[in-house]
Amino acid sequence: MKEYVERLEGGEALSSEALRSLLVMPDGDASAYLQECARRVAQSRFGTSVYVRGLIEVSNYCRNNCYYCGIRKGNPEVVRYRLGKDDILECCRHGYSLGFRTFVLQGGEDPRQTDDFVVDVVSAIRALYPDCAITLSLGEKPREAYERFFRAGANRYLLRHETYNAAHYCQLHPAEMSRDNRLRCLHDLKDIGYQTGTGIMVGSPGQTVDDIVADLLFIRELAPQMIGIGPFIPHHATPFALEKAGSVELTLRLLSILRLMHPRALIPATTALATLLPEGRNRGILAGANVVMPNLSPLSVRQKYELYNDKAALGAESAEGLQALQKELDRIGYRIDYGRGDYV
Repeated sequence: MKEYVERLEGGEALSSEALRSLLVMPDGDASAYLQECARRVAQSRFGTSVYVRGLIEVSNYCRNNCYYCGIRKGNPEVVRYRLGKDDILECCRHGYSLGFRTFVLQGGEDPRQTDDFVVDVVSAIRALYPDCAITLSLGEKPREAYERFFRAGANRYLLRHETYNAAHYCQLHPAEMSRDNRLRCLHDLKDIGYQTGTGIMVGSPGQTVDDIVADLLFIRELAPQMIGIGPFIPHHATPFALEKAGSVELTLRLLSILRLMHPRALIPATTALATLLPEGRNRGILAGANVVMPNLSPLSVRQKYELYNDKAALGAESAEGLQALQKELDRIGYRIDYGRGDYV
């Protein structure tokens, strides 16, 4: 195992068999060594800085019926909302006053938040806060829409591919969605010039070790600037309500592997990790992550954007909890960095 880790740290592209060996190794000293190496690599690039992004959840309407998602179109229990332009700009104003210099606009694929609306909002944010980065996470769009958002001032786009295996993709999504279109979107985003992010859910129903290996190989080929992975967590009003949550330990192992494979990538310690484990965020950072995304959404809607059960959105997961977040980071020797934190 040490040989594989050292080869990764040296920039070597491991075979699928070698990656599989890293994924199935027993927990214990081997995992600790892997995380130690990933942490050293992250610190060599970023020091002990952890970038913060202000997350604004703009709408929980969605045209899709993904089987794992709590805001899926077919969930009648969701109390729907969508933020208007003024609401979003107020979130940005508040976030800017707190020190945020990246805003992340995330939402379901809401048919009423049109491309024109997104262009208008992005243009307004860019005019008001020219020193800030704007990240979008609004799902699958035609290339023309991505180009319009980019020209309006968006810098980054997050779109997890979820799984590279086409058959597994069909297990997670309805028939009208396709893995090939998701991959087309990602290639379009990179080609346009976005700092592009992708990633997977760890432990999603039907996922195998070979699926994860294929995901690692795809991410290596795509070479995204951002990589977001977190454990699958079921939602009570989805077809996967009774499925088990993904493994925190495997998620941390993957964070470390991806840090070694992509030493310059921006990798968040996700809210899903913090939801499953109180110290999940800190453990993600110690495994090689270097980004956190406190929630800037209005308090009145945070509980309505529930992608999975018991999603954390308060305390150190919130914009109001930055002092609490810094105290938590102090315990592991890290500090908040309020800079844009662009990929270099």
